[in-house]
Amino acid sequence: MGPEDRDNPQTWSRAYRWYITMLAATLLLNATFASSIPTGIITDLEQQFSFSAEVGTLTISMFVVGFCVGPLVWGPLSENVGRKPVFIGTFIVYTGMQVGCALAPNTAALLIFRFLGGTFAAAPLSNSGAVISDVWDADTRGKALALFTLAPFAGPSLGPTVSGWMGVAGVSWRWVFWLLALFAGFLLILTFLTLPETFVPVLLVRRAKKLRKQTGDDRYWAPLERNEMPLGKKIYHILSRPFLVLVYEPMLIAITIYMSFIYGCIYLLFEAFPIVFTEGHGFNAGFTGLTFLSIFIGGCIGVVLYLTIFNPRYERSMAEFAPYPVPPEYRLEVCMVAAPVFAISFFWFGWTSFPSISYWAPLAAGIPLGASILFIFLGLFNYLIDAYLFVAASALSANTIFRSFFGAGFPLFASQMYTKLNPRWASSLLGFIAITLGPIPFLLRAYGHHLRRRSKYAPTGHLPLQPPKKNGDGEVIEEPKV
Repeated sequence: MGPEDRDNPQTWSRAYRWYITMLAATLLLNATFASSIPTGIITDLEQQFSFSAEVGTLTISMFVVGFCVGPLVWGPLSENVGRKPVFIGTFIVYTGMQVGCALAPNTAALLIFRFLGGTFAAAPLSNSGAVISDVWDADTRGKALALFTLAPFAGPSLGPTVSGWMGVAGVSWRWVFWLLALFAGFLLILTFLTLPETFVPVLLVRRAKKLRKQTGDDRYWAPLERNEMPLGKKIYHILSRPFLVLVYEPMLIAITIYMSFIYGCIYLLFEAFPIVFTEGHGFNAGFTGLTFLSIFIGGCIGVVLYLTIFNPRYERSMAEFAPYPVPPEYRLEVCMVAAPVFAISFFWFGWTSFPSISYWAPLAAGIPLGASILFIFLGLFNYLIDAYLFVAASALSANTIFRSFFGAGFPLFASQMYTKLNPRWASSLLGFIAITLGPIPFLLRAYGHHLRRRSKYAPTGHLPLQPPKKNGDGEVIEEPKV
């Protein structure tokens, strides 16, 4: 579709595209909010079902395990049938799973419903970012993703806060899941009524079918229709594509390892914060839930800094490179700033976690931690979308699958690690690992273009690495070197 085509999502009104962006972000917020919300009611669940604290942690981990399974299907499927059908189908089942959790009669039922809920809630993790890449061009996508990237941190931060105060207020734990069912049902209705299809290849299929029906001319075919294949082969193609993209892409492997560790750390904090603030400083579940807001506040500050400092720098690069696209590596500047801050934040949190030190000290560490996480995720999300374009959903799905394994696994050993090593050395261990992985954005900034040239999935290897030389009128007088 051309830049003047009314059916091209990037030609729709800016107000409408911002609405689509906010809806896509809210769908993601819903999923991440649901993942962490049992944190504040685990004690109530232990009393209700007579299980151990480790099984209580599984109510979070099993949901995040679903994030590992869902993107196997939802990302590639959206590249075959479109974004909207996947959102609607998955949210119908996901809403039902929340009702199942609210009515769960035993531990097994609760954990199964949590796993299935996470599996179907995973659609926004791989597809919401793809929707944003559908509707925005490169110059505005950075701003859209800056706001969108808040959702993965707002959800986990707000979940313990809401459930913590519901528990303190004496509200039944079942109402926590009824709340999730109402939230998901509302978003399902909103998606059905207001979210358009945004994936251009699917829109072209619809146009081709309409032209064939109107004209009776069978010469109108969309590229996606030409790729029709038997059902068995199509299923294999859908399920295997994220893994194929990951296996053949060293830069995606490096990014996935780094983001997986960071994502695991986010969910590890659901066990670490109660040890520091509940056991160390005597907070109740409600106030401990509030401590997670420091990460969200840091994320909000990160958005402001990105929009006022880093995005204008990228826009200047766009002007310098015009009429050529800016190489994806220019997206990594924000990650290079955030990587050392992320590591430092864990040392700060750990070595101010003594009960004798004011709780404001470890609490304040959540602010740079939240800002650095947002910067890293934002820069790397942008990099993946810029580098992989039409297979971005599969690349994001592969990334989501593996980082969700870390998100599910880290809480299972976090409590033991922080108890045995104590919060100081446990946090320091994470800080040292962060230092080890921190050079990844720097290496991609220096050598990413070589990897893209050799890639079979990234159609951006031809992009120039330096801006063209221009005269005073902005006209290109010397072509850039590729």
